[in-house]
Amino acid sequence: MSENRGAPEGADASKPNSARMFDYLLGGKDNYEIDRMAVHAMLAVAPDTRTLAWFSRQFLLKAVQIAAESGVRQFIDLGAGIPTSPAVHEVAQKVDSSARVVSIDFDPVVQVHATAMLSGIPGVTPMLADARKPDDIIARLRADRLIDFDRPVAVLMVGLLHFVMDEEHPAEIVARFREVMAPGSYLAFTHGGDESDPAFIQQTVKDTGGSTAHPVYRSRAEVASFFEGFEMLGPGVVPLQEWLGGDLPHTGLVLLGGICRTPTARKD
Repeated sequence: MSENRGAPEGADASKPNSARMFDYLLGGKDNYEIDRMAVHAMLAVAPDTRTLAWFSRQFLLKAVQIAAESGVRQFIDLGAGIPTSPAVHEVAQKVDSSARVVSIDFDPVVQVHATAMLSGIPGVTPMLADARKPDDIIARLRADRLIDFDRPVAVLMVGLLHFVMDEEHPAEIVARFREVMAPGSYLAFTHGGDESDPAFIQQTVKDTGGSTAHPVYRSRAEVASFFEGFEMLGPGVVPLQEWLGGDLPHTGLVLLGGICRTPTARKD
């Protein structure tokens, strides 16, 4: 993270936290008053944000299902947040009980919850690490033999990239993972779109300034540019409602999503 947004050393009840805010939106209890205040400020501008949080969760699970049914048995969940059921490993292991999941978050408080809730589950490993340091993560995954990068893997960046500032080089983070992903691998992502309600954008930027929950909203074209070198699956980089199908309502926050895969032949 940038110097003025350093990784937390513990729970900070004075600033909102994206993982705890999402937990509250989904009805969880692992959050603080500051998180609830930020969420209610969002809901005052866009009451449908809680519905969109559910859409985001369903998109994540859909992406896992697509990858698992395509033969992927390894999953890297970046910015995984506080575990919520149904979880990534539950969907993946329903397809194949041998599926492995590494659940990664940089917040030590989230890590405490993840360790307590996921430890002992075969094939599931919580990891404290920062997605902004992909080289460190890749090295640890290899050293601990958690992921075999010679085989297909699914990298999940759901609810992550809009918290990565421009100076933290989000495109380079994506590119680094792409470099090590074997042919037949998948990557799924969401990102807050700049076509969101202007009042919502203004409110969230104001309420989260200086915290790890501070977002940056980008255009569809800019988000799509992060994934050059991948084959984008249909319908492309679009609001989550289009991925989920059905007559789903529009929301004040436009959360873009996409699922892409590595070409069948990787260039070394």
